[in-house]
Amino acid sequence: MLKGKKILLGVCGSIAAYKSAVITRLLVKAGADVKVIMTASAQEFITPLTLATLSKNTVVSKFVKDDSGQWNNHVDLGLWGDALVIAPASANTLAKLANGLCDSILDAVYLSARCPVFFAPAMDLDMVKHPSTISNFSKLQSFGNKIIEPGFGDLASGLIGNGRMAEPEDIVARLIDHFQTGALLKGKKALVTAGPTYEAIDPVRFIGNNSSGKMGFAIAEALANRGAEVTLVTGPTAQVTKHTGITTHHVISAEEMYGACLSVFAETDITVLSAAVADYRPLHVADQKIKKTEDTFVIDLAKTKDIAAELGKQKKQGQIIVGFALETENEKANAEKKLHTKNFDLIVLNSLRDEGAGFGHDTNKIVIIDREKRVQEFNLKTKKEAAQDIVSAIGNLIHENS
Repeated sequence: MLKGKKILLGVCGSIAAYKSAVITRLLVKAGADVKVIMTASAQEFITPLTLATLSKNTVVSKFVKDDSGQWNNHVDLGLWGDALVIAPASANTLAKLANGLCDSILDAVYLSARCPVFFAPAMDLDMVKHPSTISNFSKLQSFGNKIIEPGFGDLASGLIGNGRMAEPEDIVARLIDHFQTGALLKGKKALVTAGPTYEAIDPVRFIGNNSSGKMGFAIAEALANRGAEVTLVTGPTAQVTKHTGITTHHVISAEEMYGACLSVFAETDITVLSAAVADYRPLHVADQKIKKTEDTFVIDLAKTKDIAAELGKQKKQGQIIVGFALETENEKANAEKKLHTKNFDLIVLNSLRDEGAGFGHDTNKIVIIDREKRVQEFNLKTKKEAAQDIVSAIGNLIHENS
């Protein structure tokens, strides 16, 4: 998938800069055309000559070429690349790019790039955990950039923890996955549900749940970033997306979500049902606000329409449905049962017993199970990163079936 791809490799000042030589070698070996852009501090860790020799292209490190009076055109470079990978990405460069600062050629190329951008951070444990760094990660991701999470291990300071730049092989694999899944999803029509539903008791009160919609919105954006045309049906949530590849339909109740999904499902290639849809609704909805007069109050409930089951019945050959299971006990068994009874192709399992997973968090810990009972378990990640894993699993399934 990298043959003929134009890859911009940004290298920042970090002890991990020595790994940029390996990244360059792997990219070139895979058939990519690589141009390296270095910050001034990066050259204190690895020489431009090394990376120029490996990439077979002149390394760019300044706005003006030495002695010639000519300039390195950052706009042309930004438009040239099919992907920009900044590895290692230092805390300093991440902070600058998150806030639009531009005092190096690498900063200018980033601000000019129209291609996908990947950051592979490398910094010490406390720097990774600092609130300003976490904020910068979040801000960069909100722009549509991808963070290749740092790994756990021995750090240059002598500490042990998260902060090691991802291994070169993992970074290149992430690029391959991006281009492969992007090719498979380009032009596909996707339906994603997100958020809770609210089931009215009276004009004031409702039955609902704590779903924030963050996971569904992240999946919708991940699919759109890979080229899919996404319809997002969302219940009441504070989440917003401005992605031009996403058409958003706002609903309130399970009945409304049911209708919105059925109206587009027949033309959909991929459906991801991540909404927390109410299983029951009040049988009778009061016209006026119910007054507090009795010590006890009974509400009769009726089952809502089962969106997942109905779409599973209507599924045609070639359509893919991904469901979610949020469990508190017998997690895997319950998820596998739901996978088959609802006619899903994949199911994403969350356990509320896992710290940092489930409703309200910016993170999630997922397990993906397919119809062959193959299981992929992932560590705790941001929901945006978990969404990338889910979309990759969809891409792999399409690849297997093609």
